[in-house]
Amino acid sequence: MKETRDFLTKIGMPSGDAYSLPTSEKRFEDGGQYRFEVPGIQSPGVMKALLEELDKYGIKIHRITQTKGIMSLLDEEIEKMVEYANHWEVELILAIGPRATTDTSASVHTEEGQRMGYRLRGQEQIVRAIEDVKRACRLGCRSFLVYDEGCLWLLNRMRQEGALPFDCKFKVSAHAGHGNPCSAKLLESIGANSVNPVRDIQLQMLSAIRQAIDIPIDIHTENPKSSGGFIRHYEVPEMIRIASPIYLKTGGSVAQTHSWDTTESDAKKRAKQVMLVKRIIDSYYPEAICSPK
Repeated sequence: MKETRDFLTKIGMPSGDAYSLPTSEKRFEDGGQYRFEVPGIQSPGVMKALLEELDKYGIKIHRITQTKGIMSLLDEEIEKMVEYANHWEVELILAIGPRATTDTSASVHTEEGQRMGYRLRGQEQIVRAIEDVKRACRLGCRSFLVYDEGCLWLLNRMRQEGALPFDCKFKVSAHAGHGNPCSAKLLESIGANSVNPVRDIQLQMLSAIRQAIDIPIDIHTENPKSSGGFIRHYEVPEMIRIASPIYLKTGGSVAQTHSWDTTESDAKKRAKQVMLVKRIIDSYYPEAICSPK
């Protein structure tokens, strides 16, 4: 294996998983090591309930992610979510709607076919995905959750050539199934602004990914039952130390599935989960720097 490891080192990649868990010196542009993200917020009412509950706790978050898809939202709903994002100064990420699970193919619903994740089948689905993004851009959104590498490549080309607003940002979902430094490097090279590795990524693997890329890593601090249901709050201080800049995706354990139709009551429970993670950080890594709003 030595020749392979030497070649990886030669091209600037880690030669293996980083079991030594070195401290990351990389930061967000504002100097922060970590930010909070709450995923699975599917509608304006739920978004408002979450943000108002967080206000009661006196804590600010940085991102809210809708996961059911842009095509599930009315124009008025998108506009209202953009309005709330501007008022509370959070980044709103909308998921691209067309995906394998809503296509006419039965393959993704089979045991083997599930391995395709949410990737798109056929060029017509690519076109429809781009139309989803264009519609959301017209309504004021600029950040998008991407599930397909080819779609990401095209979105980046369109951003570069002015066919989409230059300030659009693209986040790659954990459902794309990436979990190694080479995959992360590829995603960064084709336009990803942040990467969410597989949900059960171990610390030494996460550390190696950080060595390979400069863009933020999005990491689940907890998960819905459908993707394992594990809660990793006590690992969060080490996640921050070794993988900054990092988005801490918090509140997922409240949901049953990725596209769970979160209620306003659920939103309040998600806010509590953010506070629980913040308590762990304050107790075990108090010097960690959270990005200001």
